[in-house]
Amino acid sequence: MRIDILTLFPQMFDGPLDWSIVGRARKRHLVDVRLHDIRACTHDKHHVVDDYPYGGGAGMVLKPEPVFEAVEAVREELGSSSVPTILLSPQGQLFDQEIARQLASYQRFILICGHYEGIDERVAEHLADEEISIGDYLLSGGEVAAMVIVDCIVRLLPGAVGSEISLVEDSHTGGLLEYPQYTRPAVYRDWAVPSVLLSGNHSRIARWRRQQSLLRTAKRRPDLMEKAVLSEEDEKLLSEAS
Repeated sequence: MRIDILTLFPQMFDGPLDWSIVGRARKRHLVDVRLHDIRACTHDKHHVVDDYPYGGGAGMVLKPEPVFEAVEAVREELGSSSVPTILLSPQGQLFDQEIARQLASYQRFILICGHYEGIDERVAEHLADEEISIGDYLLSGGEVAAMVIVDCIVRLLPGAVGSEISLVEDSHTGGLLEYPQYTRPAVYRDWAVPSVLLSGNHSRIARWRRQQSLLRTAKRRPDLMEKAVLSEEDEKLLSEAS
């Protein structure tokens, strides 16, 4: 997989892309992440990338010319004019695990990081194929959002995560939150690990974990529970705990 990120601040990615799962995946050539400085596509000596908004208002707006030229340069390098191009924007579709799985199926795609007060609307209308937001809050720019998306997607690539089972059991993978996790020591400051986890009875452990996943989701994310498809056994586990 190849991911091209267009940004005004490529230095922001030095740490997140070089360590942990993403860093290992890059070293093993499971993913090729390339950074492109949007300022490189300006043609004035000051490398101006923003301007005042038409109609007035606070802040500066990212100009369309350097963004269009940066995307077109990447597409030309890839030899394709149909590379999926995603604008990171507060107005975009809310990013979730389903979108992550969809992006992980692509061979390549482009992420555009907005900045300042916003980005010229013509980028969204005529250049980007879709807009994605990572949440209903404001960031200084799309760089942090791009890091989140890359991290989430790389985890889904075959061979990127040591244990493939963990991908199945992680929170949100099946639409529910993950069950509580414990490790040694069995007792810490008088807080004991649930005895079922020490029983060695794998069927009981699996049942307990499913019940805890259901209860945690119902308590913390009722919005997810409303969308979850529950089996008769799931309903039974919930009723037992009530």
